Amino acid sequence: MDRRTLITAGTVALASAAAAKANASSSESAPAAAPALSIPGLGLPVIADGRLRNYVFVSLRLVLGAGKTAEQMKSKEAFFRDALVKAAHRTPFTVQGDWTRLDEGRMSASLVAAANTISGRGSVTRVEIVAQNPRRRSGMPTSP
Repeated sequence: MDRRTLITAGTVALASAAAAKANASSSESAPAAAPALSIPGLGLPVIADGRLRNYVFVSLRLVLGAGKTAEQMKSKEAFFRDALVKAAHRTPFTVQGDWTRLDEGRMSASLVAAANTISGRGSVTRVEIVAQNPRRRSGMPTSP
């Protein structure tokens, strides 16, 4: 046996032992992350004084409830998008005096309520707003 083969065999054995130890410790100490469904790039209107002023594109992350998987909920993504857009037109999520962002609390509550209707009670436990990107950043109202 030459020196190169011996060193390679030792390195591979150490690396596999370290990987096995890391996997064992991470699976014991880290709790399993809740399944989630991402909804990227949803355009919602900013309506002020009865007029359309801007659009804000939001990216959402739906944290799923017990017994639900992302694969089960993926087929219902279009229904979640539709419910949020309809709610945004019915009662706008506009923040007073700011046309570049939307009210995260109202948006989240609206989507959780819609999810209870669409896919059953407790299917979505929380909605995280990942990003809000306004279409226009200029032409905003000036304070008096």
